[in-house]
Amino acid sequence: MAKAAKTAIKTKDQKAAADAKNWTKVVRTVRSPKTGSYTFKESIVHKDNIKEHLGS
Repeated sequence: MAKAAKTAIKTKDQKAAADAKNWTKVVRTVRSPKTGSYTFKESIVHKDNIKEHLGS
């Protein structure tokens, strides 16, 4: 079982740790027009803008 690194973040700056929970990692699959293979594009998006990001 791995050690939790979260405790170090919370003790240093609780406001930053609370704000970090509002962000989400979005992974999209995109098909390459040349080869037809799939690639993955990752981005960090605020939780209020996820649907807008996926719609585009």
